[in-house]
Amino acid sequence: MKYLLLIHASAATEQGGAAGCEPADWLAYDKEVRDAGVYVSGESLADLVTATKVRVGPDGERSITTDGPFAETRELLGGFYVLDVPDLDAALDWAARCPGSRDGSVVVRPIADFGA
Repeated sequence: MKYLLLIHASAATEQGGAAGCEPADWLAYDKEVRDAGVYVSGESLADLVTATKVRVGPDGERSITTDGPFAETRELLGGFYVLDVPDLDAALDWAARCPGSRDGSVVVRPIADFGA
């Protein structure tokens, strides 16, 4: 079963990276999920200042905002992994190993299978 691991940082460094995590931590985790054969996809998101927010009002008018960051919560979306693992317990285990879970959080959600 495929699960999305949505990585949220509690804070970002001046370079836009997750506070409390070094690039070597992410490279090691990435190698671990690939070597285990559970990696499906994943990406790190670019710096927060590159974000663009789109909203459509009740009248159908589009509103675009480019003066981010758009931190409406205390956590900042940093990236994601999609893993193919046997069950939720396995997905939670991989989430706990993720460097992003140290100073932030990792939200785990199953990916819907509409073909089933």
